[in-house]
Amino acid sequence: MDTDDLSIPTYKGIISEAEKFNHDLTLQFGVLASSCKDDDDYLNQAEALIKDWLQVNDFEDIIDGIFFGQKVNENAFRKTLNIILSNIAEIRKTPMEQREFEDWG
Repeated sequence: MDTDDLSIPTYKGIISEAEKFNHDLTLQFGVLASSCKDDDDYLNQAEALIKDWLQVNDFEDIIDGIFFGQKVNENAFRKTLNIILSNIAEIRKTPMEQREFEDWG
């Protein structure tokens, strides 16, 4: 799937939130969509990815890989990831068939 196939809440809660922090983070979540079958699968994979990142002992390696060596504030990055996790929890409260999707037709 493509990011255009995400529900509006999912797009805003993950893609837009990542973009507020750094475009390179947005790219990570954008690429993730290509391996997902639907909105819920995307939420699951995004959540798993974030939890994996947060559990890595050498968080600097994660930062280096995502931001291509660019320095970012580690605390602000962790805060953004936690905001996205919170957004995912809120989005899941609405069943997928009740989420709003962009009408590209």
